[in-house]
Formats: sequence, C-alpha cells, structure tokens
Amino acid sequence: MTKKTILVLTILLCSFKINAQGILGGEKPADTASIGKLAFYDLKQSIKGVGYSFSRPLFWKKKDFTTLGTVVLSSLALSLADEDISEVFLRNEPNVPNLFQEAGTRFGSPQVYFIANAGLYGFGLFTKNEKIRKTSVLIIASSFTTGLVQSFTKTLVGRARPQDIDNLDSTDFRLWDGRSEFHSFPSGHTVLSITLAHSIAKQFQNPWNKAIVYTLGAVAPVSRLFAGAHWLTDIAVSTVLSIAVVDAVDKFLFKEKAYHYDEGVKKEKYISWNFAFTGNQIGVIGSF
Repeated sequence: MTKKTILVLTILLCSFKINAQGILGGEKPADTASIGKLAFYDLKQSIKGVGYSFSRPLFWKKKDFTTLGTVVLSSLALSLADEDISEVFLRNEPNVPNLFQEAGTRFGSPQVYFIANAGLYGFGLFTKNEKIRKTSVLIIASSFTTGLVQSFTKTLVGRARPQDIDNLDSTDFRLWDGRSEFHSFPSGHTVLSITLAHSIAKQFQNPWNKAIVYTLGAVAPVSRLFAGAHWLTDIAVSTVLSIAVVDAVDKFLFKEKAYHYDEGVKKEKYISWNFAFTGNQIGVIGSF
C-alpha cells in the first residue's frame, strides 16, 4: 500500500466518521429481514467498528497508557534477542516440512484470508445465522483496522528483514522506504492470521477449541520466522496489535447490542498485558 493510498484512506475514514451518526443509525433488523437489509446492517456495524477502534486512543486513561508502555518496554527488551533467535530459526529451516511453510505462507496471505472470510460471511448471511455474521463483522472491522495500521507502520518504520539485505541487522531502519526488503515491522501475515484466529476463538467457551484455533493461527507467524521474513519482535508486536483491536471491536459490538451475545461471552475477560523481568524471564505476558 503506497503512502498516498494510506493518506487518502485515512482522510476518507476521518471525514466519514464526522457524518457517521446520521448515516449509520438505524435499528437492528429482525431475523426474518431480507438478505439485503441484513448485509447493509452488517456493513454499517463494520464501519462503526473501524471508527470506534481508531478513535479509542483519544479516550485512553492512565491504565491504557500504562499498558502501551508495558508493550513498548517488553518489545525493546525482547529485541535484544532478535538476532540470536532469528539465527536459530534460520539454521533449522531446512528441517521444517515444506507443507508447514507453504501452509503458513498461504494462511497469512491477503487473498486466502479474504476468500475465507467472504465464504464465512456468505454462509452466515444466506443462512441468516447471526453468530456467524457477527464473527465475520468482527473479522472485517478488525482486519481493516489492523491492516491499515500495519501497512502505514511498516512503510514509516522501514525495518530491514532478517534475510533480504546483506550486512544489515535488526537495528537497521530506512524510514519511508517503499522497498519490501525494509517492510519487516510489523508482520502482515501475523496481523491477518492472529486477527482471524482471535476473532473465531472468542466464539468458543471450551478451552480446547480455543487452543486448536490459536494453534492454527500461529502457523503463519512461526513459518515467517523460519523463512527469515521477520524478527521475533515483529511477530510479537503484530500479535498484541491484532488481539487489542479485536477485543476493542468486540467490546463495541457488545456495548451497542449490535448482535446477540451468549451469557458466557458476556462474562468473558479480555486480555491484560503485564511486563515480566526476572532473573530468567524477559517479556510480556497476556493474562486471560
């Protein structure tokens, strides 16, 4: 995504949000409503969810800035081990099955991602299954937000990838560089994969079902480490970003009563992030 495209999308989003109240209002349609009305309602909720997630920093409180500081400090601490960890993954890449690497590349690609979600939403729409429609709206709004953020950030930061540039390391940056070789931070594959996995996992209460979904969602990020496309901090920050945005949009849909939420989902605790620094432990811990 070019810098001009990013700027235009941001301006359009902000301009649209100013007049959104009148355009996006309206009551929730009944289950017997036409497919067209349901689709239009879902589109409105997706747009409102994007607007909500982008506006959240304006309403942050002390604990939110504390969480941001925790993530930043954890990322800086973790970055100290980036090159050593990358070396381990690259050294073991020949031992990784081609099927795993291929699956990681495919699952995290935008084409497969959007085809999968289009199929999921289409099924929910034509069967008028509200839970599936809600899940797709959560995925759409979250992925648009995280996708725009990661596209802008990777161009702005310009971090060198582990394997693409000779004689450069994890601390080399080329601000506003359009070359893909300097688009390591954050990881687009991770953003899409974790956004999808977290959105789907939130629909389950059974921890084993959640574990299966998260395991599948981790295939793309891990495969990118073996491929030398990203540093560990690229993956970690992308994961935190995706989870935070999905939780924000999900919270918005719940507060707006846009869709039906089961009692178990209502009581669900969102992830809180804490910085861990001990004799043998450095990093960020997400508590469920």
